[in-house]
Amino acid sequence: MSIAELPTRTADTSAPLLPVLADRWSPRAYDATAPVDEVKLTAALEAARWSPSANNSQPWRFIVARRGTAAFDTIAANLMGFNQAWAGSAGVLIVALAETVDENGKERPWGKYDVGQAIAHLSVQAHHDGLHVHQMGGFIADGLREAFGIEERFAPISVTALGVLGSPDDLPEALREREVAPRSRTDLDELLLVNA
Repeated sequence: MSIAELPTRTADTSAPLLPVLADRWSPRAYDATAPVDEVKLTAALEAARWSPSANNSQPWRFIVARRGTAAFDTIAANLMGFNQAWAGSAGVLIVALAETVDENGKERPWGKYDVGQAIAHLSVQAHHDGLHVHQMGGFIADGLREAFGIEERFAPISVTALGVLGSPDDLPEALREREVAPRSRTDLDELLLVNA
């Protein structure tokens, strides 16, 4: 199946959304031969930099590794489960870190939340620029910590694959089926515990 033959990935929303939000999705099929445009990568990282944070603390740090580098291979080696089957085709792997304790030992209770916002901003900017992003929680944090000499005050939160969309045919069968399956979400009414 070619990329053009993919079923629509636009979300069926209960209210109108910005197209960049309705169209954003998290593929596993990346073009293993396509480089990531450096201007677009920088724009995605810049979007993360300008995301909001508690008291403007900006508790995020990133390890950015391009395919073909030792850093990329190290991150890929620390992915768990089926993430290893597909993420190596992405053009870039990004480790997102949260500063959970500042340089003076004071806790940053909102650090992980703020990092999530930063990656959300990154993903929307990347999608706007024609790139795709898939966030992963399945990775070996201690392996990354050791490999990159990450200080204890920083917690690895996620690994993000970023790149150019590839063909689902390049994925193992089980992942191919998930790649082309219709998108779904829990109904909005079920998510609103109180809507007074």
